[in-house]
Amino acid sequence: MKISHAWLQKLIYLPESPELVSHMLTGLGLEVEAIETIEKVKGNLEGMVIGQVLTCEKHPDADRLRVTTVDVGGAEPLHIVCGAPNVAAGQKVIVATVGAILYPVEGESFAIKKSKIRGQLSEGMICAEDEIGLGKGHDGIMVLDTTLANGTPAAQYLNLEPALVYEIGLTPNRADAASHLGTARDLKALLDRPIILPDIFDFQSLNGLGPIAIDLEAKEACRRYAGLYISGVEVKSSPDWLQDALRSIGLNPINNLVDITNYVLHELGQPLHAFDADTLTDRKLKVRLAKEGEKFTTLDKVERTLSAEDLVIADGKRAVALAGVFGGIDSGISENTKNIVLESACFNPAFVRKSSQRHGLKTDASFRFERGTDPNMVLTALSRAALLIAELAGGKLEFLPIDLYPQPIQNKKFSVKWRNVNRLIGVELPRDLVIGILNRLDIKTEPIAEYGHEGFEEEFEVEVPAYRVEVTREADIVEEVLRVYGIDNIAIDDALSTDFISGRKESKAEKLKVRASQLLADQGFVEIVTNSLTHPSFTADLPEFSAESNVEILNRLSEELSVMRQTLLFTGLEAMAYNINRRQNNLRLFDFGKVYTKKTEGYEEGYRLALYWTGLVNEPSWETGSQKSEFYHLQKSVQNVLTRLGFGPVQWKEEIPSYLNYGQSIWLKNKQVGVIGLVKPELAKRKEVKQPIFFAELDWDLMLRQGQLKTTVKEVSKFPEVRRDLSVVVDKSLTFSLIEAHVRQVNKQLIRQISVFDVYE
Repeated sequence: MKISHAWLQKLIYLPESPELVSHMLTGLGLEVEAIETIEKVKGNLEGMVIGQVLTCEKHPDADRLRVTTVDVGGAEPLHIVCGAPNVAAGQKVIVATVGAILYPVEGESFAIKKSKIRGQLSEGMICAEDEIGLGKGHDGIMVLDTTLANGTPAAQYLNLEPALVYEIGLTPNRADAASHLGTARDLKALLDRPIILPDIFDFQSLNGLGPIAIDLEAKEACRRYAGLYISGVEVKSSPDWLQDALRSIGLNPINNLVDITNYVLHELGQPLHAFDADTLTDRKLKVRLAKEGEKFTTLDKVERTLSAEDLVIADGKRAVALAGVFGGIDSGISENTKNIVLESACFNPAFVRKSSQRHGLKTDASFRFERGTDPNMVLTALSRAALLIAELAGGKLEFLPIDLYPQPIQNKKFSVKWRNVNRLIGVELPRDLVIGILNRLDIKTEPIAEYGHEGFEEEFEVEVPAYRVEVTREADIVEEVLRVYGIDNIAIDDALSTDFISGRKESKAEKLKVRASQLLADQGFVEIVTNSLTHPSFTADLPEFSAESNVEILNRLSEELSVMRQTLLFTGLEAMAYNINRRQNNLRLFDFGKVYTKKTEGYEEGYRLALYWTGLVNEPSWETGSQKSEFYHLQKSVQNVLTRLGFGPVQWKEEIPSYLNYGQSIWLKNKQVGVIGLVKPELAKRKEVKQPIFFAELDWDLMLRQGQLKTTVKEVSKFPEVRRDLSVVVDKSLTFSLIEAHVRQVNKQLIRQISVFDVYE
């Protein structure tokens, strides 16, 4: 969200520097990510000043050139050779001094240098408007009518000072701050300064209703709808001040009517829409739900098929706007528009959000409606726009607005206990300070009748304005106090401790997960959390994951994140690629996450544990050298987790999925619970990973049903350990797991550990 510093100053007295204002806004929760400088013309006329021509004489060696002396406020006048036919002594002009860079309307930029022209010294340039990017005129130099002192920056005379704009990372819960007024309200609470509300039109001077009828049919989807008929408008370009304001926040001016609605939107936070009244069939507007399959062409000339859940504004024949999102092409403002109906409404956020996502349309209006707008701002914004339309478009206001508000939205009221305020803040703030902050935030406070009486909690009642949609409980009130008081002003106690909200016992599943995480961390693994959404092409050619099994997202934001994952493999590879690209080549990662599968009937959700290992086992040193990670390193880590958590006995089989180059499947009690092996290089390269990746994925849900979560303690043996080295000759195709199983059958009590320490072939 972009907020103009100059625009903000119109709403609240703000002598502080932009850097200090940025710091204050960030402390209030409106994080300023950057302060941008927006130039009205390229280069901002840097190095150009107002000068006065003192003398003007014909060049001795060129008929079309003049030799002038110009006072630019310096110790000595400048000698400038000028070719303009209209230059004369006594004129006030714009002078580009040596070092200034000019950005003409046409052609390349160039720098002004001290030089000689036909033998005469020239220490600058007297400018025409096209030479400094102000217009296309080149009949002669710009002659100014001003009493400003010589040497005054040209940008100051032309009112071209750059605009300072705050780029604010607005959090989704702060819909109230999505405007200059909303931002000013927060500064008002912090600085205890009044808001300077903009001028509005007084509707009380009007009588009767206009020629437009409005029917609010979908009352659940539209909480309030107001329309104002304005006649005799003239569609033309907006004045410079309005165009400059919109450009400063990244909007392109279109025409005066559209620009006014955009201006009011960003000033007050209330979206508006203007219909060409003469295009409305039967001169009526109806707020209704669309018919399933109804066709509608938006202003971007795209025909869209509507759903029965879409809220539309319709005339007597067809839809003319997708409510809260986008207008229709048939009723939009054109150069021929003479009469308009100005719309201001409060739509149900759920309906706007679904329509916006369903049709892939994101607009400034939908951004605000999706989060919740102020129902009490509907008429205020309408009257603000009406005043501007009357002033800038010649509109005639003769009729009262139609305001349909079937169920007025009440301010939220609830009680707050002082004990909880102090507990959540961590210190006891003066009560008058807390009440003062809340009142400056437009949150009214009243003491409870039994306040202070024996047997009653000390508490007070708050009344929260409707535009603060996210303030609904005690904790929210405390947050409001903290962000204005300043969380940095709360000292951290040396005896800081934490507490649980609930005293419930951990479940077996939670204990197993925590223990597994600790065991893996002890072995050098780092936990990652990955996105459950992925690209369908990653598993397209893997037989284990058919396209029919994909759980597709209906309101997808992009094709790259259009299905729910069926395996943790590829989201883990994305995390590995991110780290490897930043020269973190030696990685051990683990991830607890869900996988999703579409079945013949319904869906299946499963929980998995994935482990990833790549690079070197240890950082190389002069003592140990370096060792590349192998399959057996990851296998040992998996075995450690299974053993320590009471999973066993474990069987390792040679059955592997198609995405592994080699590996094994993991079985517990004759049920397969996972796989382990080397990821096929061609699959790893899909994520731009070019080094070997060892991967294991365990079915955590299945393991939970077998995990014991107990520690077995045995008495220390009375007998010393005995090792036996056996050399056996076997066929190369015989696996170690088969040999191990056969040997263990000899004596399960005496044989504790079997390992391969050497291979000769």
